[in-house]
Amino acid sequence: MTTIGVMARRTFAALAIRNFRLYFAGQMVSVTGNWMQRVAQAWLVLEMTGSGSAVGAVTAVQFLPVLVMAPLGGTVADRVDKRKLLYFTQAASGLIAVTLGVVVLLGVTELWMVFALAFALGAVSSIDNPTRQSFVMEMVGRTKVTNAVGLNSVLVNTSRIIGPALGGLLIVSVGIGLCFILNAASYLGLIAALSLMHSDEIERAVPTPRRRGQILEALGSVRSDPNLLVPLVMIAVISVFAYEFEVILPLMARYTFGGQADTFGVMFAVMGVGAVCGGFYTASRDNSPPTVLVRLGILLAVALTAASLAPLYWMTLVALFAVGATGTSFLSVGNSVLQIYAPPDMRGRVLSLWAVAFLGARPLGAPLVGWIGEHLGPRYGMGIGAVAAFLVSLWAYRRLLAK
Repeated sequence: MTTIGVMARRTFAALAIRNFRLYFAGQMVSVTGNWMQRVAQAWLVLEMTGSGSAVGAVTAVQFLPVLVMAPLGGTVADRVDKRKLLYFTQAASGLIAVTLGVVVLLGVTELWMVFALAFALGAVSSIDNPTRQSFVMEMVGRTKVTNAVGLNSVLVNTSRIIGPALGGLLIVSVGIGLCFILNAASYLGLIAALSLMHSDEIERAVPTPRRRGQILEALGSVRSDPNLLVPLVMIAVISVFAYEFEVILPLMARYTFGGQADTFGVMFAVMGVGAVCGGFYTASRDNSPPTVLVRLGILLAVALTAASLAPLYWMTLVALFAVGATGTSFLSVGNSVLQIYAPPDMRGRVLSLWAVAFLGARPLGAPLVGWIGEHLGPRYGMGIGAVAAFLVSLWAYRRLLAK
């Protein structure tokens, strides 16, 4: 077999597993619709209010339930059949999306409705996210989990290219409401994939019996193991300050470069192309040690610095490509490290802490970055993420050396 053939086989190894192929295909449809909705929701709030702070606030409201409820969601994921639980979360998410689409198409939208439905979607995500994350290991096993996480990152970020670009085109051509309706329909893709899986090929973890103190038990395990603590602290800090792209990119598109929704969509899409490249790179590598996160964190800081300082639009697009590549590699490696080092009977709870760190931190970061972007300028809003990524990477380096 040629070198290229060996590399291709390694890069796509997890897709040899039938259940993961089905999951991958269903996710492609569902996540594309989800990204389209995220663009539409941000633009809807910006059109209704003209305020970067409001865009940040709706993002905060959407992820606030994850901050509070994700550990409970992870506990539920450890206790029940994850595949059956995903049927519920996908159906509930679709119902929320279609409700928002209907009120927009009927022309009766009020800001409180957008906030309420964003909160409801966040509540469902607090269960869905740790369930989906921990379900990957049950489909592919320990040896292929880094590959599967890398491929899933490719999927998410290919959707990030298609979803925002399609969303931007739909917004300017037929209006925002259709974006939400199409997203609601997209959840049927993953539901269909789940129904076609072979149950006997899922290596289901032994369900954890119900008992008191299970969330504290997971926290104790994380505190005692730097291989779990470092990725969680790094993603929490970087998520608060650096991953608020739904907030800062609309502001850069409109106020820095004088663009419209299609400009915003292109910026998101270019970053998505970089993210796909980063995901393929991670998928082609063997399981990485936690120390790799330090290097990726510093590279992300450099890319964010370039994006915040680039004087011309095309230069910003080049920098956003690098942001997408380094940011996705960091997320993929961090997620796979947690899956590998987490005890099997508390993998759902550990990954719920990942959801808290990645998604739950958004209620803190989104309003802050939105306020900075509105009052000091979008470039400052992105620059603060570069500083945060650099400082937490230095901390992680010292912490890993000390173990």
